[in-house]
Amino acid sequence: MSQTKTIEPPRAVTTLTRKNAQTFAARIPGSKSYTNRALVLAAMRPGTTEVTGALDCEDTQRLAGALRAFGGLEVTQTPEGFRVVRSKDKLSAPTGEIHMGAAGTPARFMLAFSAAAEGATVVTGTARLCERPMGDILAALRAMGIRCECLGKEGCLPVRVHGGKPSTNHWSIHAGVSSQFTSSLLLFASQQHDLEPVVIKLEGNQVSQPYVEMTRAMMKECGLSAERVQENVIVVTPDRPNVAKIPVEVDASGMSYYLAAAAVTGTTVVIPGIGGGSAQGDVGLARAFERMGCKVVMDAKSITITGGELSGIDIDMEEMPDVVLTLAVVAARAKGTTRITNIANLRVKECDRIAAAANELKRLGVAVEEGKDFLVIHPAPLKGAEIHTYDDHRVAMAFSILGLVHAGITIEDPGCVAKSFPGFWAELERFTHHHNG
Repeated sequence: MSQTKTIEPPRAVTTLTRKNAQTFAARIPGSKSYTNRALVLAAMRPGTTEVTGALDCEDTQRLAGALRAFGGLEVTQTPEGFRVVRSKDKLSAPTGEIHMGAAGTPARFMLAFSAAAEGATVVTGTARLCERPMGDILAALRAMGIRCECLGKEGCLPVRVHGGKPSTNHWSIHAGVSSQFTSSLLLFASQQHDLEPVVIKLEGNQVSQPYVEMTRAMMKECGLSAERVQENVIVVTPDRPNVAKIPVEVDASGMSYYLAAAAVTGTTVVIPGIGGGSAQGDVGLARAFERMGCKVVMDAKSITITGGELSGIDIDMEEMPDVVLTLAVVAARAKGTTRITNIANLRVKECDRIAAAANELKRLGVAVEEGKDFLVIHPAPLKGAEIHTYDDHRVAMAFSILGLVHAGITIEDPGCVAKSFPGFWAELERFTHHHNG
């Protein structure tokens, strides 16, 4: 039988008002998305590069371990994050397979990164990761002359990538399944020092575009050029990163649960270390909660939210898929219906998150309609239940927030939050103690 965790609502929350509630300063770890990109950028630079403020979690440790396996790279943990030392111009492929666990973004980054190494690299992962789609990045690599062999099901991990030089500088990628494929190619393109500028054409509807813009912004901070010359064309000028220190911003996805805590309890939470100008698309959730009735103040270095009377909204969340579950649980406490659209790619995340949201909200007594790419939430009085988490960190963290306002909500497999936010339960307990005085 798996371990469970029952959430204890803060005693004082039912009587709190915005006048007497003390502001809670949430401690949010570094961004997983930033840390993943920073590690790859650091691995592309000769010499020593420090990644500071990095997130230490299962996914980032998997990526650090994968990079460490290449000949010519050393990756060590520091109190601040990671230190990456590159001693060879051309890396050599790992001697054994690199196992990415359940880490989707690192696996997709490693497929293209492996193509720049000498020799053959086998990239694999958990059973669930080996079901997730990799076909688009493999098709892009094959089209430029990189040999990729699927060792199981076609279009999925495990994959053996044979390092080589692309035969053309005109690349294309289907951008409709995952933005991670595009980001992976942008980072790979920067390493093609003997090619003319690499022209990457993005085919089809581009999902989760803020993540591509985050990659471009981080590359720019490292002295690399990836210019969007047309809506569907990005031109990369190959070069080496020129900074010895890459700072990591606070995680907007991790922040979302404490924005939600404020929203449902009517209290005030401040998130230091991230501002309204962040390249992380998930910052948009604060504005969504503002539309629902919260008060939000953003400056360059912090975001402050105060919960209010919540109303349902209609919202397109294509650009912030990782916080759909967070908004869905808050919608369960609003007056009126919330309709969340354009979220088809949630069906191919760590679990089918559309189905997970619908199933678990129904378990709590909330009426939900689901479709291929939408959720409609009709609030109803909550009832206690044990929440199934599907080995998905975001399901566990999002549904725990409803435990702040309703007794009897238990989260199964609470340890799954280690994938992105190992200190989550300690921080939630700190929130509860803060409001219990």
